[in-house]
Formats: sequence, structure tokens, C-alpha cells
Amino acid sequence: MQVKLNVVVGAVALLLSGVSMAQDLVVKIGHVGPTSGAIAHLGKDNELGARMAITELNAKGVMIGGKKAKFELLAEDDAGDPKQGTAAAQKLADAKVNGVIGHLNSGTTIPASKIYFDAGIPQISPSATNPKYTRNGYKTAFRVVADDVHLGGTLGKYAATTLKGKAIVVIDDRTAYGQGVADEFEKGVKSAGGKVIGREFTNDKATDFSAILTSLKSKKPDVIFFGGMDAVAGPMLRQMKQLGIEAKFVGGDGICSGDLPKLAAGTIADDQVYCAEAGGVEGESKKGMESFKAKFKEQYKLDVQIYAPYVYDAVNVMVAAMVKAGSAEPAKYLPVLAKTEGYKGVTGTITFDNKGDIKNGALTMFTYRGGARAELAVVR
Repeated sequence: MQVKLNVVVGAVALLLSGVSMAQDLVVKIGHVGPTSGAIAHLGKDNELGARMAITELNAKGVMIGGKKAKFELLAEDDAGDPKQGTAAAQKLADAKVNGVIGHLNSGTTIPASKIYFDAGIPQISPSATNPKYTRNGYKTAFRVVADDVHLGGTLGKYAATTLKGKAIVVIDDRTAYGQGVADEFEKGVKSAGGKVIGREFTNDKATDFSAILTSLKSKKPDVIFFGGMDAVAGPMLRQMKQLGIEAKFVGGDGICSGDLPKLAAGTIADDQVYCAEAGGVEGESKKGMESFKAKFKEQYKLDVQIYAPYVYDAVNVMVAAMVKAGSAEPAKYLPVLAKTEGYKGVTGTITFDNKGDIKNGALTMFTYRGGARAELAVVR
């Protein structure tokens, strides 16, 4: 009887051992964006891009270090607020996530990056463009889009040359993103031989711009640049129409959303608004982007706003580094992530430089026609 009992106990132990060996490797990936507040439509767009990537990775049965990985998304809302952003970052650090995708805004991404660095957690932002993000010496910080030096500078040259702006004014929302891209825009205008005849500022929660616009109207601007987000740009465009200001309106990726015509209440004239998205695909790569947009629409019944594809690529780049390193432990896959080179994503080829910035980042120029975005060109 004792022999039989020992045999049974041994068999159970062996069976349990086999189950233990077969258990999934749980990989927790954090995502942070503003899923509440004025730009919640952009934050939700980003989060859905992450969810799509996670769903597909789990369906593929990705193996990391000989174990089947089960990916979990821990999503946090920072409301576009720096304080809430650092609180969200600390929460993810305490949860010991394996990596973080986010944040959306430069103003939340930059302070949060210190928390991730201190915790040794790799962070890839799909949309923060302020140069400071990757210039603080935090080796855990990466981004998959071009920065404001390229974005703002290119827009400045475009306004002065292609749009032939002679009387250009600049407005910014005084956020890390808005002021940063406006500063680079002004430099770009001047380097192209153009002239900025006025500079004003507002804030990222403002809705009334009558004083600013009335003051600027007297200067008879032919181009107005706004450094900020679409939730502010929409009302500003409405009030420009009310005041009879017919200047071209230029902005960075923050205004370059599918929702801008709705936020402007249908007041945008064809070829009045010009913006640049910090990314771009050309040639054969366009097929991948169009396929992504179609799948996104089918799955979520929504059109892509701006950055969902970049979030999707960021998740996959991070996981590719884990697979190559044979580990999801941040300290082990971080050096591999830093050496990412030639990754083919839906947003194009991703290679990181020694600061964590994407090499040879592209920009896509857009205008609006018939109440929808119309692509003009990809610029490098």
C-alpha cells in the first residue's frame, strides 16, 4: 500500500512539475495616454493601437526564452497632465511592468521618463516630439517619431517657401510640446528667409481667442502657426472664421487629426490648414499602413486619429527585443532594444540612434479638403 502511495505521489509531483514548466511567461506592458479630458480621442486612439498589438501577439504564441509569452496590457490615464502622468508612471513602476509605451504628450512623457529610468524600465513614446525627452541621458527612453527640431523646422521652411508666407505669426499653448514646436517653427521660418511678425501664447485649456486673434488681425497675417493640440486649434479656427481672418493655418502633429474638421465645426476651407505628422511611409510601405488602418477600422469601428500605428509598432519593437534577448526582464532586453536596427513596421523602418531617437525620421505633410485629411507628401 505504501509503495502504491509513493508511486501516486511521485506521479502527481511529476505531473505538477510538467504543468509548472509549461506555464506561460506573463509579460506586463504598460500604456499611458490621456484617455480623459479634451484630447481623450487621441489618447484612446493610442491605447487601441496598443491593444491591437497585444491581441495579435497573444494569438501568435510568441516564445521568449523557451516559454510561451502571455502579454497583458496595463493601461493608465494621465489626462495630459504632468502630475497625473508621473503618478501613472509610478503606479506602473510599482507594478513592475516589463516595459512602457507612452506617454502621448511631451509634457507628461518627459517627467515620467525619470521614474522609468530610476526603475530601469524601458519606455518608448509613440508621439512625444520635444527634443528634451531623449536628451536627459536616460538610457531607457526611446521614440519612434521625429522630434520637434525636424518637425517644427520643416514646417517653418514650408510656410516661408511653399506657402510663400510674408507675414507669419506664431501662437503656442505654453506646453512642452506646443512651445517647443513653435520655437523650432520660428527658427525654420527665419532660416528660409521668412519673417515672423508676431508671437502670442494661450494655454492648452483655452476656448476664447478673441483678444489674441483681434490683435493679430491688425497685422494682416497670411500664415498663422499654432503650437498645440486639435482640441484648442478647432475653436481657434472657428473664431478666425468669425473674425474674417483668411490666413493659412499651420500646425504640428498635435492638430493633424481626423477630428479637427469636427472640432472646427466645419469652418475649415479646402487647403486652408496645413500640418505635419511626425512619421511617414512611402512606396511599398504604404500597403502595410493601409492594411493596418483597415484592420483598425474593422476591429474598433473607428478611423485612426494619428498615432495608433506608431503605438502598434512601438509594442512590437519592444517585444522583438525581448525575443532576441531571450528574456522579458528589462535589464536583459534593454541593451538589445537600444540596438534596434532595420525593424520593418507599419510606420516604416525603425532604427534607434545612440540617444534613443529614430534615425532618418520622416514627416508626412497634410492639408484638409472636403472635411477630411489629404496627404500631400512625405518629407525627410
